[in-house]
Amino acid sequence: MEGLVKKYQQRFRKVRGLMEEWEQLQSRLISQFSNASAIIERLKVIGDCNNYGNLKSVDGIVDAVVRKQLESLQTILLSMNKTLEEIRGVVLTIEKMYRDGRQLVKGGGGSNQLNAKQLRQRIGIKPCLADCLDGLMILHEMHQAEYVMFFCLKSLHRFGYSFLYECLVGSNNFVCSSGL
Repeated sequence: MEGLVKKYQQRFRKVRGLMEEWEQLQSRLISQFSNASAIIERLKVIGDCNNYGNLKSVDGIVDAVVRKQLESLQTILLSMNKTLEEIRGVVLTIEKMYRDGRQLVKGGGGSNQLNAKQLRQRIGIKPCLADCLDGLMILHEMHQAEYVMFFCLKSLHRFGYSFLYECLVGSNNFVCSSGL
């Protein structure tokens, strides 16, 4: 039993590392989104030739500036897609840890399957196996839901970029606790 608890503690240490990676990816996604939003807002201004003053006389200046901004925007959007894929990878890894954790409790389908009393049994101050499994499930569900939200936000630009930015920044609700 104590060996199983140690295996779960090892999983939680790995999940803690994944949560730190998640926070970095989330921060990167917010930065990328902010940069893309700034370019989109700028396009309104730089597309108007009246905003160029004396530079209006330079042939093709408006088209060149707009084209350069669109190239930058495309690069940022591709980076955002890559970041979303990395976030998805974190979610899938946490899901695998949860599935593997459930399999540990089931004993691989053999005669080592634990009963409800054994799942609730505590060894010293360590959490019971049921608590460990519940914790992994909650972490997976939280990260899965936030990933789905990130993915859906990409298509909600019609509500305005400030709204989407607030959603992204406001979703930073995962705090690594010392209990993991």
